[in-house]
Parts: sequence; C-alpha cells; structure tokens
Amino acid sequence: MKIDAWLLDVLACPNCRGALRPDAEELVCTGECGKVYPVTAEGVPVLLVDEARAPGA
Repeated sequence: MKIDAWLLDVLACPNCRGALRPDAEELVCTGECGKVYPVTAEGVPVLLVDEARAPGA
C-alpha cells in the first residue's frame, strides 16, 4: 500500500483525532484509541469508526 506523505499529514483518526500511520494494508491510529482502519484494494482509506477494528483484535 502506498499513501502519499502529504495525505497522511492531513488525515486524522475520526474517533480521537490522532495521527495515522500505514501498516501493511491498514492505517493505525497513533493516538489514544489505537483503532485500525482498512484500506481498499484501490488504496482508498475507509475512515469510518464503525468499520475500524480495535487494537489487537
């Protein structure tokens, strides 16, 4: 997965507003909630809290 650095600079976790970091095919919140958001096969992040999974799940 390739997400441009400028896009990561403007994206934030919709749950806690923490920064997001890429990890495999997901974006992981580095803030207090730690939620993990999926990225589609086309490279589009799905930043819906209902679609995110809890850390370690």
